[in-house]
Amino acid sequence: MTRLRRPSWLPIDPYIVLLLGTVGLAALLPARGTAADVTSGASTAAIAFLFFLYGARLSTGEALDGLRHWRLHLTVLICTFVIFPVFGLAARGLVPVLLNQPLYQGLLFLTLVPSTIQSSIAFTSIARGNVPAAICAGSFSSLAGIVLTPLLAAGLLGGDAVGFSTDSLVKIVLQLLVPFLAGQLLRRWIGTFVTRHKKVLGLVDRGSILLVVYTAFSEGMNQGIWHQVSPLRLVALLGVEAVLLAVMLVLTWYGAKALGFGRADRIAVQFAGSKKSLASGLPMASVLFGAQASLAVLPLMLFHQMQLMVCAVIAKRRSHDPEAAEDAPREQGDAPEGSAADPVQGQPHSRVLR
Repeated sequence: MTRLRRPSWLPIDPYIVLLLGTVGLAALLPARGTAADVTSGASTAAIAFLFFLYGARLSTGEALDGLRHWRLHLTVLICTFVIFPVFGLAARGLVPVLLNQPLYQGLLFLTLVPSTIQSSIAFTSIARGNVPAAICAGSFSSLAGIVLTPLLAAGLLGGDAVGFSTDSLVKIVLQLLVPFLAGQLLRRWIGTFVTRHKKVLGLVDRGSILLVVYTAFSEGMNQGIWHQVSPLRLVALLGVEAVLLAVMLVLTWYGAKALGFGRADRIAVQFAGSKKSLASGLPMASVLFGAQASLAVLPLMLFHQMQLMVCAVIAKRRSHDPEAAEDAPREQGDAPEGSAADPVQGQPHSRVLR
């Protein structure tokens, strides 16, 4: 029996369907009263556990080994935490013509989130780029984002916008940084267990994020903030994000060329420097925005799916470049076992959330 498959150029991540279904559930049956207190507490624990797993998964040794390619990693970090935020600030001029203030705050927050790991590796592998560099670049970005994203959000969004205060800082440290550091410290003892059970922990990982989304959108429904968004505003948001993604894809590709990077490195820079992590951004937004988190993460959710679809097309075309055949043996051979790309099928695995 032939199994139906989605077209390779339309990688609609099934997890996005689950996320949208969770949003729909929160809209129809938001948690209220005691249920809201329970889900809020569970969401707080889930966020801490997520960042504990992030710390346990990140190989410090691989990150240190990648320091020799510091120019590439610095380029990705500048794209992620400097150029992206500059464009986010420039989008302030679109308020109130195209975007309202809550959507703009969500768009600006999107530009402050770290880069992806899994999908950067997957698409770099498909395009026959420098996979080890993509691994290190994504890891560096995620590590830096734990500190930089909350600080940038506090400075650029403003204290009133995100409710940033001493209490918020304590929450960030306790819910994000402390669990991450604990995972790093315990990695030598639990790293093997985490690797051996990565599929099961991956389900827990994704289930935790669904809980965070449900809690955030339930709070949004209870606060009545969805009355602030109209269909025309959502269409405008999609248009703005499409332009943002296009500009970053062009800038990372031709900018890396101007800096003297070879084809394989340019591919890693393009895919690691033009994307944003939904897995990191969702829990961070929950901590930073509180009841406003549902609108804050909406631009990130839309951008995430858009980047998957567009980058899949680009990666497929890059794999047919004349230079790809010359670079393929070395770079594909460097891809670690169990990475997020399948060199046989040439398609990313379904787990490209990050």
